[in-house]
Amino acid sequence: MSNSPKLFLAALLFYIITVSASNSETPNSVHDILPEFGLPKGLLPDSVTTYSLSDDGTFVIELSHSCYVQFSDLVYYSNKITGKLSYGSISDLSGIQAKKVFIWVPVTGIEMDPGSDEIEFHVGFLSEKLPAKQFESIPTCKNKAYGESLRTAFSNFVEV
Repeated sequence: MSNSPKLFLAALLFYIITVSASNSETPNSVHDILPEFGLPKGLLPDSVTTYSLSDDGTFVIELSHSCYVQFSDLVYYSNKITGKLSYGSISDLSGIQAKKVFIWVPVTGIEMDPGSDEIEFHVGFLSEKLPAKQFESIPTCKNKAYGESLRTAFSNFVEV
């Protein structure tokens, strides 16, 4: 076989591989996967860098850094979140805490309440239901728990 047909076959093979790769679906973000399991995409902040989801539903999510999000309660996200995902629920959850009054409590599970638009958050044997609407959009991850305005107001008060 002369060089010309070999070059043509190599170019054709390269073209087929390139077209196949560009037409293949890109992996879903974890925010796209949550609705496939009946959960809102805004349960996790915008700083997710990687995730893995096993066939049995166990997952590991890594954030670029630990951070805070203000929902109806202040929520802390560790830089590593683990749990087990099944339709309408997350169990064995670790890496998320909510501030209740003056203490941080670990969120151990999340479950959509069937027949309603509420999500139930489990904290050990206790739980709290919140409107799912709060979690429709992906929240921004903040490095600090309290905003600058509160700190500024406090420092102005102290200086007076």
